[in-house]
Formats: sequence, structure tokens, C-alpha cells
Amino acid sequence: MGFVAWILVGLVAGWLAGQVMGGGGYGVVFDIILGILGGIVGGWVFGLLGIWPGGGVIGSIIVAFIGAVILVWISRLLKRA
Repeated sequence: MGFVAWILVGLVAGWLAGQVMGGGGYGVVFDIILGILGGIVGGWVFGLLGIWPGGGVIGSIIVAFIGAVILVWISRLLKRA
């Protein structure tokens, strides 16, 4: 994927994670960062489980979204501690 595709996937995945986790989004820049980092975390988790949702943009968004949700969940756990 090209750089612009990474940004778009990150934006969509970060925004979706914000919506699902009850934050309403975190701003465009943070949504992009959250989504890209979520892609890394999601790829790692899916690799450990031996699962790959398929190629293309939709598969990338799914992986990044799940990773971003994991990151938001962990950050909220750390905030409480």
C-alpha cells in the first residue's frame, strides 16, 4: 500500500475505533495515528492467532480497527491505574 492509503486506512480505522469505544473520535491527526498504530498491533495479534482477513483495503481496515480498539482499551486501563 502507498503512503496515502496508509493515511486513509488509519483515519477510517481510528475514527471507527473512537466511535465504537465511546469517544466520538479523537481528532483527525490522532485518529490517523491511532489507526496506523492499530494496524501494527492488529497485524501482530492476527499473526499470533494465525488469522488473516484477506487482502485489500477492507481487510486492512478491519485489522487496523481491531488493533486500534485494543489500543484504546489498553490506554483506558492505564488511565484508571
